[in-house]
Amino acid sequence: MPAPEPTLPQSSLPEAAAHFGAYVLADAAARARDITAATGGPPGTPALPAPSAEVPAPSAGLDRVLRGPTGLGTAGLRLTLPEEPQAPAAAQGTPIPGLYHHPVPEPDPVRVEEVSRRIKSWALDEVSLYPDDWEEEFDGFSVGRYMVGCHPDAPTIDHLMLATRLMVAENAVDDCYCEDHGGSPIGLGERLLLAHTALDPLHTTREYQPEWAKSLHSDAPRRAYRSAMEYFAQTASASQTDRFRHDMARLHMGYLAEAAWAQQDHVPEVWEYLAMRQFNNFRPCPTITDTVGGYELPADLHAQPAMQKVIALAGNATTIVNDLYSYTKELDAPGRHLNLPVVIAEREGLSDRDAYLKSVEVHNDLMHDFETEAAALAADCPVPSVQRFLRGVAAWVDGNHHWHQTNTYRYSLPDFW
Repeated sequence: MPAPEPTLPQSSLPEAAAHFGAYVLADAAARARDITAATGGPPGTPALPAPSAEVPAPSAGLDRVLRGPTGLGTAGLRLTLPEEPQAPAAAQGTPIPGLYHHPVPEPDPVRVEEVSRRIKSWALDEVSLYPDDWEEEFDGFSVGRYMVGCHPDAPTIDHLMLATRLMVAENAVDDCYCEDHGGSPIGLGERLLLAHTALDPLHTTREYQPEWAKSLHSDAPRRAYRSAMEYFAQTASASQTDRFRHDMARLHMGYLAEAAWAQQDHVPEVWEYLAMRQFNNFRPCPTITDTVGGYELPADLHAQPAMQKVIALAGNATTIVNDLYSYTKELDAPGRHLNLPVVIAEREGLSDRDAYLKSVEVHNDLMHDFETEAAALAADCPVPSVQRFLRGVAAWVDGNHHWHQTNTYRYSLPDFW
């Protein structure tokens, strides 16, 4: 697929992966030229000033190097913050007091409207995702606002739709297999395994292949997974596609751990819960930020431990955001729903309020760790695709919070302040 940035010579990639910015620092002029080209984006995007040949060492006081985009193709393509951050447009909802986050502008309403129209057409006409009485809930999810806000550098609506279909399919699996629309921990492993074959195809004998192929249309989650993955694979590279499959396997493993606790009526230790949340989290969403952006982070750079740590911390922080904003919603639902405040209250003997406030602190620690690690990686590895990928992940983190804060149809805050 066309890439909006120059492809680095393949012979340099292993060295870049092993030693990060070494070969780039040898030619600062070439790096400046590459980074400027890498930020092409939509028409009207201003060119970046050439960065200094010296890469600053990361420090605790480093301003947010990885500041997410603040508008399509504009300020978000800078490698450093402007002196005065752009003020976000007025938004609905109240952010959680004390929660560390970065306000962002409202997503582009034209894109939101078009993505919302297309995703509803896909859900109804292509995969028959939900019955009529779920329509209000589908609309209230506001997935168009969600994905446009999380991927401000997507070059086209088609690119945004790659993420949007996958998000809707993932939620269908969660709702129908695990949560409120008929989900159950009993038999979950079988259902997830069969659904996963819609992402990672079964290769079996000629006699049994047709039965498997037919099974992909047998329920809404599998229909959604199959269709969303087909669209994604048409645009993504083989490496990007396999990366996504791997992260979805992680997600499904997290679902199974939570289901096991539900069957045992067991509340895990806080550290055990956080371990589960590193797998049952949003990681598959920011990990495809390059595909949605129309470029590719090479596999050997994506696989570096430093990059994997950054992606894991981003997924962990954004998932605790979900725990916090969905807290009252889950309390009102039947049964006991595990989330971080509930686990902390149970395991550490705190009041509901104190457990919630401590969960805010846990989120803030994760966010600061994410930004510190991302800033250090950005300084150590000034490769254009790495820089852009890190900005994309940071933008996803910010957009995820904005959606949770402003989605008053789904979420409301507890009265703890």
